[in-house]
Amino acid sequence: MSIFATGSVLAANSFLDAKDDKPVSANFKSTEWNDENIDGEIPLTARVVTTRIAKMSWGSIFKIEYFDLKSKAPEKREIRPDYFIATDDRIILLNEENNDEAAKKIATMDKPPAFEDNDVYGITTGHFKHQVVNWETKVDVKGDLCIYDSTHPSGHFKRIVWKKGVGLIQYDSGYGAMKDGWRLKRVSSK
Repeated sequence: MSIFATGSVLAANSFLDAKDDKPVSANFKSTEWNDENIDGEIPLTARVVTTRIAKMSWGSIFKIEYFDLKSKAPEKREIRPDYFIATDDRIILLNEENNDEAAKKIATMDKPPAFEDNDVYGITTGHFKHQVVNWETKVDVKGDLCIYDSTHPSGHFKRIVWKKGVGLIQYDSGYGAMKDGWRLKRVSSK
């Protein structure tokens, strides 16, 4: 089943938007774990940079990159960039083999392409739930937060929290029953 993300002429998403194309940097910290070379959870910090890479009449495309990941783990963690399409009512994960090329192509479209339910990572109101085999995903708006939670009985999970007027404030991801993963939360700027 596909959903069609619709947008208005002045499309803007209250959870993921930008006033211009300048990168916005924020510091995140929390913990990481890996049962192969880390004993328990250890502190992890990162600089997360959000950049609007395209703006269309129906929405925008953002690239979120994770830099300067630091911890005392013997092996340095890497987190690949995420690309999201934000329409006035949805945040959609762009999950193509070459996201840079896909973003360029989508940026030329007169209307947003159709997306699968499992690519919905944010909504602006209400609740959204879907299941693909054993993966259960819930997206809920609670006050000024939009919370994406996806879980699998094996212990795999992903949690992303968006805040109105701010953007990404939390990104947690784990594989297996605590085999490998991380939690990152935005640190308030002073």
